[in-house]
Amino acid sequence: MEERVLGATGREVSVVGLGTWQLGADWGEVDESQARGVLEAAVDAGVTFFDTADVYGDGRSESIIGAFLRAHAGPAVTVATKMGRRVEQVPENYHLEAFRAWTDRSRQNLGVERLDLVQLHCPPTVVHGDDAVFEALETLVDEGRIAAYGVSVETCDEALAAMEHPGLASVQIILNAFRRKPLEQVLPTAAEKGVGIIARVPLASGLLSGRYTHDTVFAPRDHRTYNRHGESFDVGETFSGVDYDTGVDAAREFSALAAELGPAGATPAQVALRWIVQQPGVTSVIPGARNAEQARANAAAGELPELSEELLAAVERLYDERIRAQVHHRW
Repeated sequence: MEERVLGATGREVSVVGLGTWQLGADWGEVDESQARGVLEAAVDAGVTFFDTADVYGDGRSESIIGAFLRAHAGPAVTVATKMGRRVEQVPENYHLEAFRAWTDRSRQNLGVERLDLVQLHCPPTVVHGDDAVFEALETLVDEGRIAAYGVSVETCDEALAAMEHPGLASVQIILNAFRRKPLEQVLPTAAEKGVGIIARVPLASGLLSGRYTHDTVFAPRDHRTYNRHGESFDVGETFSGVDYDTGVDAAREFSALAAELGPAGATPAQVALRWIVQQPGVTSVIPGARNAEQARANAAAGELPELSEELLAAVERLYDERIRAQVHHRW
């Protein structure tokens, strides 16, 4: 699989990585055997980048990854984790002593002396412009707790504010065929500044797989049930902020376009991932997977040929006609 340098980390990572929220919580039950199977299938398919967080299963995802990598003798895998969502989301909670405690916990969970990449996990907007916060992150680098730092953001404005800090290695942001706004300023700015872009929620919480209907029922502990209207966290994290019924109809049209104009044999989900991979400025896209088959299928998207201009134009029209009015002004 193609690899790209992840910003100032200097590390080469696969263009299709693996998001591991599913291995911790909030997507229904995934037992440890399933979780290890997902990790193994991903690595065997060429994935060299895992994204996790200390809040996924309250450390369960990190611990499973750490145990897997200690037992794994294959190619090196870069692990990005996130911190800051285990406390109240107020600016005063983002300071050096808290960062030390949070990263020490993640280091223990992952079983490493130094974390490859630590990202602030969608903190309050003002945190992205706070010099003291980024000075504290630099201190963690100096102390050897972390090798590099980045941010995970909700909005394009937050991404642009964070990229004003010269030590920033990466920005993680929602980017998919139903969330196109980052193409306008965020990706060009990242390319100019040498900041890596990690694209999350690449399938709009599964909508772009084309598998869901208006009657699909998700598990009670799945965020696609309990956060559909933003009851627990930002609604933009669930179905990319798109109204579910609107999303189902738009996804059906996307699937038809993928079948007609996409690479032969590619699934709608693979076309959606390939769309992200070929956007200028993207380093890696991090779809999740609940089983080994999904992990292998997602990784295969990294080997697809470039999508045609005809398909790209049709996907843009679909967004403009069905999605733009709901999401473009919000994130």
